Amino acid sequence: MSYGPLPKKIEPRKLAEREAVFAGTANVADMPRLVSALANDSGSFAVEIEFAKDEQNLSTLTGQAKGAVSMTCQRCLEPVSVEVEADFNLAVALTDEQAKHLPRDYDPLIIETDEIELLPVIEDELMLSLPLVAYHDDCSIQTSFGESETARTQDDKPNPFSVLAQLKEKADKS
Repeated sequence: MSYGPLPKKIEPRKLAEREAVFAGTANVADMPRLVSALANDSGSFAVEIEFAKDEQNLSTLTGQAKGAVSMTCQRCLEPVSVEVEADFNLAVALTDEQAKHLPRDYDPLIIETDEIELLPVIEDELMLSLPLVAYHDDCSIQTSFGESETARTQDDKPNPFSVLAQLKEKADKS
């Protein structure tokens, strides 16, 4: 197992033959697409990745990324810390046609060349694991935005339809 910084570029098929395992950290600031969905770019993820060959001789990449990010609370619009955990189980495919025929247990990792960048693969899996809506559990939001006196004065105003009620009463008496 290799601990430390994750490699920038990998050759998944060669690493699968060697059954390589990597463990390290990935900084949020290095993932621009993920940062666009967050409140800021602080934080990092602990990542473990294992390359292997399965029973069907498919090159696979399995792993996990865990960490906390800061998202915008959709109730109060303040930052909220969200724990994110991404588990991934990918199989290498060279074409879309090969990807269609992969077992259902795997998500396809389509590669056009032997060497790919690892961080965008991790970033994709993390983006899929983000919650759709982030909010504080104990968020106190303001529900009224006016003075309490203005609410009372509106209650004191006469109902504009009371004139119609009076006309109806007169019509019923005659």
